[in-house]
Amino acid sequence: MVKKLLHNIFFKEILKGLKQTFSHYFVPEVTIQYPHAKLPLPATHRGALCLLNYEDGKERCVGCDLCEAACPSHCIKVVSVVEEKDNEVIRYASNFDIDITKCVFCGFCVEACPVNALAMTKMYEYSTSNKRDLIFDKNKLYKIGETCYTEAKQYLVAHDQEEDDQVASEYRYRFPSDLHPDSN
Repeated sequence: MVKKLLHNIFFKEILKGLKQTFSHYFVPEVTIQYPHAKLPLPATHRGALCLLNYEDGKERCVGCDLCEAACPSHCIKVVSVVEEKDNEVIRYASNFDIDITKCVFCGFCVEACPVNALAMTKMYEYSTSNKRDLIFDKNKLYKIGETCYTEAKQYLVAHDQEEDDQVASEYRYRFPSDLHPDSN
């Protein structure tokens, strides 16, 4: 009875809690002050998508629509155009739109691309007050690709889609000219 009375008077549980609190008081903080300090992201980070060009500035995307077919959230819309110039078949995407609000950042579209025209970057800060700004069109995707080229290349290397020193022209896709009998 005396023990219970002392226990109630000295608030043993509160003293235990204070002891625990003060033991953490002298531990260095682990909180990152986010806008001012950022953690380094791994090369495999799945951020905003981008479109890449070849070294000579030509578009890598051949408009095959495989990224659109591989997308589980159906946020990619590709409109392809096939032209014939000088007995050469040229195929490209006239429109390429990605609705980032629907994207689940799974990377399936990047894996499906046969010419590595799509890649993911480490860009994750693209909030806006207007939802329509989060529909990335072809021009915006190429601008992101230009500014984040090294990150996109690191992503492709980390996922074994390119080698670190590989030049994109080595695997550049060219349509066979023997598909058209008029090309002779």
